[in-house]
Amino acid sequence: MAGFRCVKENFYRERFNDDKFKTKTSKEQNKIEDSIQLLYEHFRSEAQTDPEICTFLKNCQHPDGGFGGGPMQVAHLAATYAAVCALVIIGTDEAYEVIDRKKLGEYLSRMKQPEGSFKMHDYGEADIRGAYCAATVASLTNIYTQEMFDGTSEWIMTCQTYEGGFAGISGMEAHGGYTFCGLATLLILGKEKLCDVNALLKWAVNRQMRFEGGFQGRTNKLVDGCYSFWQGGLFPLIHRILVKTDSLTLGLERWLFHQGALQEYLLICCQTVNGGLIDKPGKNRDYYHTCYTLSGLSVAQHFAGGKFGSTWISGDAQNELIPIHPIYNICVDSVVNAHEFFSNLPSLDELDKQAYSES
Repeated sequence: MAGFRCVKENFYRERFNDDKFKTKTSKEQNKIEDSIQLLYEHFRSEAQTDPEICTFLKNCQHPDGGFGGGPMQVAHLAATYAAVCALVIIGTDEAYEVIDRKKLGEYLSRMKQPEGSFKMHDYGEADIRGAYCAATVASLTNIYTQEMFDGTSEWIMTCQTYEGGFAGISGMEAHGGYTFCGLATLLILGKEKLCDVNALLKWAVNRQMRFEGGFQGRTNKLVDGCYSFWQGGLFPLIHRILVKTDSLTLGLERWLFHQGALQEYLLICCQTVNGGLIDKPGKNRDYYHTCYTLSGLSVAQHFAGGKFGSTWISGDAQNELIPIHPIYNICVDSVVNAHEFFSNLPSLDELDKQAYSES
């Protein structure tokens, strides 16, 4: 509930100003902010413990499967990814049992498109984010099936561009966020050999800015703290692919980007005096950039590709963060515990057979 407390502290100080003219957009923003304030007041005393968080997330679960951004909202793959990861982070049996795995499987199957992509919600757009969100929740909860992801890896490969990175859909520009989603999905599906990893590596290393030390999201764009994960997080995944080829490119103690330069950019340029992290100096803090700059900082600090691994901390030792899982962007222990719990539950095929026998 630290998030709600932060909203209460900074609610009036950090309202969106737009161009200072009252427009429909700014009015809608104010409504959303007011709603958050009211939610804080209502749930302040109840939402301090994990069971209450689990109850809230359960209320966000759609009757037909998947999770919405809030109670009674349309199920959305991004919200489903966030909810499942949040429950996995909590890591209790009660949290795991919130997830209706059979309904979740049905929801993912409905989002699947004939060419292998996934749309984000009913009547919504289909892009590479959908494939990543679907593959992540399916693999974490043990509902993955070959049929569910038939054609997905081939569709993802239509999104790799001439630069080497991945676009959201075929024919668009390579982008850090989409590239991470594409490569991580290929690894989840065990289809990473399809990727032109050498072209991808060349593109990725050139996204780190020489002066700033951080990453840009696309060619000829500015540095942005969030790409410390979307781009920096590619290197553990690329390492995992190249290590199987005995590539001489690989280091034994470092990822294939300048970890120290990235850490310095994040620690010096992306922190605010009141807490939270930002895109770049002059920008406002928000939860999105706080999350992904911290995730990128963790990647830059911890190398896990060697026999023993190594840690490289810029500045004081108290700057060290715990390692994250490079595919799921949550703590490694959380992923291990979730896999252990859900692997002991029936698969999606077995759940379907049970439902058929009971009907």
